[in-house]
Amino acid sequence: MLGNVLTAVVTPFRERDGAVDFDAFQSLARHLVDNGSDGIVVAGTTGESPTLSDSERLDLFRAAIEAVGDRATVVAGTGTYSTAHSVHLTEQAHELGADAFLVVTPYYSKPPQRGIVAHFEEIARASDRPIVVYNIPARVVVNIEPETITRLAEIETVSAVKQANADLAQARHIVELGLTLYAGDDNLIQPFLELGGAGGVCVHTHIVGRQVADQVAAGLAGDLERAREIDAELQPAYDLLKVQSNPIAIKAALELLGHRVGGHRLPLVAANEGEIAAVRGCLERLGLLVAA
Repeated sequence: MLGNVLTAVVTPFRERDGAVDFDAFQSLARHLVDNGSDGIVVAGTTGESPTLSDSERLDLFRAAIEAVGDRATVVAGTGTYSTAHSVHLTEQAHELGADAFLVVTPYYSKPPQRGIVAHFEEIARASDRPIVVYNIPARVVVNIEPETITRLAEIETVSAVKQANADLAQARHIVELGLTLYAGDDNLIQPFLELGGAGGVCVHTHIVGRQVADQVAAGLAGDLERAREIDAELQPAYDLLKVQSNPIAIKAALELLGHRVGGHRLPLVAANEGEIAAVRGCLERLGLLVAA
């Protein structure tokens, strides 16, 4: 187990030159672990991985391990649409001491299902540490089909799936295979818990980490009534993430709450006035900001 509540952490950038702000990153990582996260996923989509150089990714892995590696898991985002590149990043993250690797379905190239299997087989040869398969068809177009998940489960180091797909039958299949099921969309935590999921790889836990930890703990303890109550209370957090493409809204929320996370790298852009107002409204509904 890598933990039940993992936060896919944003990457702070300095306002003056757009460089990665490693001090702010480490401060945020410590805050997340202090507030409900069992671990952090570094350089995932939320961390704006497409705009990071390899050296920046590796420096972020190193910074995360230094900041929280003694008390939380550090999962390195090493998946790309190039198998060779993914293998290289996984080898480097292994050497740095990452606990596990988040590997997304190859995007843009739209490989057949057998190509997806071959991709993960190659990456698995790079390390003996756990791989979290990231299935997010909304972003990569291709869904990892249940038959393919069955084949991936035969790979010794494939231990979990981050499932950003609301198909409950497919989620149940993952559990039945003995793989750890993580919700890849925050609003899927509750339905996945109710069919045997372990928790989630989350974005909203940047701001509601303690509540999500309580929700997951209640669900795993069989107190579904309490878990559902918390899930309902978190609706404004789900609404917040719909304001604009991730991580635009969550970065705006963090800035409003006093965390220094800076702007974005193009083609992502900062939230505009209307979006900031919508984010503020969600934070007010959560009780994290007082209405003006």
